[in-house]
Amino acid sequence: MNLNRIIFIVFIGVLSSFLSIKAQTRNVITLDSDWKFTKGNPLNASEIDFDDNSWETVSVPHDWAIYGPFDKEVDKQVIAIEQNGEKVATEKTGRTGALPHVGQAWYRKEFTIPEYENGKKVILTFDGAMSEPKVFLNGKKVGEWNFGYNYFYFDITEYLSEDKTNTLAIQLTNKEKSSRWYPGAGLYRKVQIIVKNRESIDHWGTFITTPQISSSLAKVNIKTKVTGENIRIETQIFDNDNNQVASANSDIKFGNEFDQNIAVSNPNLWSPENPYLYTAVTKLYSNDELKDEKTTRFGIREIKFEPNLGFSLNGEVRKFKGVCLHHDLGPIGTAINKSALRRQLRILKDMGADAIRSSHNMPSIEQLELCDEMGFMFLAESFDEWAVPKVENGYNRFFETDAEKDVVNLIHATRNHPCIVMWSSGNEVPDQWGTEGVKRAKWLQEIFHREDPTRPVTVGMDQVQATMQSGFGALMDVPGLNYRLHLYEEAYERFPQGFILGSETASTVSSRGVYKFPVEKGAMKQYDDFQSSSYDLEYCSWSNVPDDDFVLQDDKPWVIGEFVWTGFDYLGEPTPYDEMWPSRSSYFGINDLAGLPKDRFYLYRSRWNTEDETLHILPHWNWKGREGETTPVFVYTNYDSAELFVNGKSQGIQRKHNTTPQNRYRLMWMDVKYEPGTLKVVAYDKNGIKASEKEIKTAGKPHKIVLTPDRSELSADGKDLSFVTVSVVDRKGNTCPTATQQLKFEVKGVGTFEAACNGDATSLEQFHLPTMKLFSGKLVVLVKSGKETGEIQLKVKGKGLKSAQTTIKSIKN
Repeated sequence: MNLNRIIFIVFIGVLSSFLSIKAQTRNVITLDSDWKFTKGNPLNASEIDFDDNSWETVSVPHDWAIYGPFDKEVDKQVIAIEQNGEKVATEKTGRTGALPHVGQAWYRKEFTIPEYENGKKVILTFDGAMSEPKVFLNGKKVGEWNFGYNYFYFDITEYLSEDKTNTLAIQLTNKEKSSRWYPGAGLYRKVQIIVKNRESIDHWGTFITTPQISSSLAKVNIKTKVTGENIRIETQIFDNDNNQVASANSDIKFGNEFDQNIAVSNPNLWSPENPYLYTAVTKLYSNDELKDEKTTRFGIREIKFEPNLGFSLNGEVRKFKGVCLHHDLGPIGTAINKSALRRQLRILKDMGADAIRSSHNMPSIEQLELCDEMGFMFLAESFDEWAVPKVENGYNRFFETDAEKDVVNLIHATRNHPCIVMWSSGNEVPDQWGTEGVKRAKWLQEIFHREDPTRPVTVGMDQVQATMQSGFGALMDVPGLNYRLHLYEEAYERFPQGFILGSETASTVSSRGVYKFPVEKGAMKQYDDFQSSSYDLEYCSWSNVPDDDFVLQDDKPWVIGEFVWTGFDYLGEPTPYDEMWPSRSSYFGINDLAGLPKDRFYLYRSRWNTEDETLHILPHWNWKGREGETTPVFVYTNYDSAELFVNGKSQGIQRKHNTTPQNRYRLMWMDVKYEPGTLKVVAYDKNGIKASEKEIKTAGKPHKIVLTPDRSELSADGKDLSFVTVSVVDRKGNTCPTATQQLKFEVKGVGTFEAACNGDATSLEQFHLPTMKLFSGKLVVLVKSGKETGEIQLKVKGKGLKSAQTTIKSIKN
């Protein structure tokens, strides 16, 4: 027998042994394709023999409501929004996005479990289901869960069919007046089946912490809950390059838990600037037979919240540069898509943000995975309501019975993510008033402490005077103030913690590319076109403009950072137009619903992104009919001074100064008279030397469409997305900022058209139809990969415009 033959036989033997070992441990099956879906309440839909041939076939994650149409009558609410200071009830028509999320629906799927053997344990897991899911398997009810944002699971071993073909059915119910924003609808997050041995690591049974860290050594504590007797555990730790750096074995259980302390030499610490991840591989043996294997990513990092010093990460004091995010992804709704989430985070990273607050809901696992990888600290929030309602059919119905198990699941499902540095037990809950609210706050905080002693707890408090009087604010680990800038000083003096967090800030409103005159600072301003001015001086009755927060963040060391409302526009809550149809999405975003940056993006970037140059001019310079009229010009830049020119004529040099918050952070020329042509800004460094320049020109008639994909290569997985920005230029290539043409989209090749969005909060065009109007000269088209490799072609055309085409490759990774 020759040497090559011997090597081949040995290789096959090792491979067979490896496959056998893997088969003995666990199998994770994602139920993502070929689901049957119907809206309504068909009789006995849970029964295995129900005829679902007429039902729609969908993939999960799935949001049934995002396809519309928009309808004024959907979830119309006559209500006074107390959080906004309203005293009189009025009709709110777009509060939950005006999309058809209300009602009941069913999902059904047939599945088999390959190589299933008696004696195995089978777990059915949901990352979220909107809402009030009731779960049936083979005609029998397995269980139910009330909170639509929560992760939950069931042991379905005893419900499995003997002939191996199983029918899973889920009933979902969304009630009217159950949300303050668009909640989505359906199985909008991942559904999985886990097949494992009886002797195994419990679901969410691993808890990794790093209680002691120095430059030379880190103590990694791993607690592992297991099921089984006469078992031992082995854990190996690998660095980011897959090199083993530590290991430990144990056969000593404390109850049903192993507790291992493992030393890692010269640890690479996780931070937003260095999101370094380790991997723990835990193996469970019974009589030297491998029974289970679980892989957990984690980071080594140290967090502290200290009086007067504030927040520190790995021994360095820093302030949160954070944004709040609702869970919808604009034109694709709430259905989780990792590439859409990654795009959001790339945009925020470029702005200089380093933190996310999941508001006001439990985050998706995919979002946390990306924050681990890309470097974002995370404030993971639980509830928008406790026992006292904000909306009639909100979480208040379940608080007393479900709050503890919902919090436990939140913590157990997510606690190994190093990005999470803080928990939030609530947002602007009406329970801030009175002694019962204090008791609830203490009860919830103690649950968080019991399940995770390593992270502090906050609440987004808007009733700050009440919390100062009742003791509510004093008991929180981290006192979070939503707005109420005038109370920061008093709260700092009266609360014992020694620091204040801006848990929700700004709520400035604007519409991308829309500018209103005269340019004035003001609250709750409204216009006939239902848009808000992008001069970034308009806000809500309870809120403020960004510069007011900047002053406190920069001047008060005991203010430990902010989470701006919001990073992106979201569906629902169209303040200040929530009484005015057809407004149906928010104006709060630093980026619009399509993910296109508003002017405000560059104001935050000029302060937060300390590595890259920011030099941004507003407004656009197409103002036919305003010739000779005062048209103020703002420049957002990280330079201290700049000179403005209109058609070569200097308008003077402006320098940042402390006269007002706006003068401190913006360069403003308030008396510029509009004339068509070229607007140019020249920025100077601290020595008065020219450092950079930028110009914008008055555009002519729209002539040609321009396509700019954010990614030119996609994974051929049937899920990956490219976001293609569509704009229009004149014959000289100047962007046309006021273009509103209707465009049509065509996708050919190995991909599909997924959706389009223009960022207009008043648009009633449906996202999934291949046509849409430009808004302020732009829109975004989403192209999705198929499961084949090759090319995807997107063609965009519009009447009177030169069409454009771009090619995106679909590749195997």
